[in-house]
Amino acid sequence: MSFAPDAGRRLRLVFVRGLTLQARLGIHPHEKAAPQRVVIGIELAVEDDAAPASVGVDDFGRVVDYAAVVKAARAVVAAGHTLLVETLAERIAAAALADPRVQRARVMVEKPDAFPDAASVGVVVERMRGG
Repeated sequence: MSFAPDAGRRLRLVFVRGLTLQARLGIHPHEKAAPQRVVIGIELAVEDDAAPASVGVDDFGRVVDYAAVVKAARAVVAAGHTLLVETLAERIAAAALADPRVQRARVMVEKPDAFPDAASVGVVVERMRGG
């Protein structure tokens, strides 16, 4: 899972990898009874005001704060029980797109404890501004 930065399109890549949270997620009775571990990956294609060839102002206000991205993902997970992994990923993507500089969001939600003989199961969604 990876977007590529693209200077010609004035995009940089902002990412969060391996965010591990306890989520109330799933359709099965045992999933509704207790939270389960999820691992979240987020990639954002973000407007790069310095592209294609210069160095931007060294000022925090011009960039997407990945701490804010993590905080938003945590809030989505904490908001209550979600039936579908897809819905959880879509809500996280929508939260990221609330920042007008984010042009595309790709979110992976994995359930590493779903099956004892599988490393992980999950979904990847992609959402775009205006799409």
